[in-house]
Amino acid sequence: MGNGTATADLDTALEKHRTELTGYCYRMLGSSFEAEDAVQDTLVRAWRSYDKFEGRSSLRSWLYRIATNVCLDMLTAGNKRARPMDLTESTPLAQAALSPRPDNTWLEPVPDARVLPAVGDPAEAAVAKESIRLAFMAALQQLPPKQRAVLILREVLAWKASEVAELLDTTVASVNSALQRARATLAEREAAGEQGTVSDPLDEEQQKLLERYVKAFEGYDMTALTALLHEDAVMTMPPFDLWLRGPADITGFMTTLGASCAGSRLLPVTANGLPGFAHYKPDPDNGGFSPWAVQVLELSDGRITGFHCFLDTKRWFPLFGLPLHLEAESEEVEKSG
Repeated sequence: MGNGTATADLDTALEKHRTELTGYCYRMLGSSFEAEDAVQDTLVRAWRSYDKFEGRSSLRSWLYRIATNVCLDMLTAGNKRARPMDLTESTPLAQAALSPRPDNTWLEPVPDARVLPAVGDPAEAAVAKESIRLAFMAALQQLPPKQRAVLILREVLAWKASEVAELLDTTVASVNSALQRARATLAEREAAGEQGTVSDPLDEEQQKLLERYVKAFEGYDMTALTALLHEDAVMTMPPFDLWLRGPADITGFMTTLGASCAGSRLLPVTANGLPGFAHYKPDPDNGGFSPWAVQVLELSDGRITGFHCFLDTKRWFPLFGLPLHLEAESEEVEKSG
């Protein structure tokens, strides 16, 4: 790599693949931060060993091979990231206690833009989006690492079995059998009703549902909120392992342990191919609003089925490019003045 132009060209060539590789590593690892680390490591390794890359495969498949090895190394610790409902039974509200678990326990949210490269084909874009949804991601985390890689490469990225076999240094037969086992595991979870349905882009009914949700949440109107929640709706709040099921417990929590969220503001975000909101709650000390959670919503049949609040705002708000403080609106200042 003697001259500067070649170096700059290689940089550009590698950088082009960053978003799709981040999406791949995120599906493998279940963590937005670990995925970014894995991609950084992949690009550094590619850069260092570029003179050994003989162009036998495309640059893209070579990068996927490196990224797969990086992820498999990271997964040998055996850590499976999960959602609260993958770990414990739901808690009745009367026994609700907020006990946190370490960060590396949890499946992490991710902004769509970090992991979904712009693609022209709407069908391809829809598959990519579905494959980062929380329920699908949680199902992926249940698969052994090799099966996980095979499933993502074959089903999400549409690689041929022969390409995957070459990437993993294995046979087409073993790729096919890993894929069958992975599909069987996912099918079991789907049968258990794990998947919400969200159209892409959101249809008019879903848009209206979200508008009603914002109005109900910002107004802290529990009657209106109850009408929007599915009878089996779940609420999760990582890093706490508590999760609640059903409108009565969810709204009950919001008016007791969560009462300080009255008067909050919601700003729309897109996370995991799902609608979401940055939730700011009133800041009595400094005025205005301070970050409380990134909410990710699952919808099905005109109702909210999943209400997932990721509370570690110091990590999530910068990742989503969100401000760490919202000013009160000037008319509110005038009213109180």
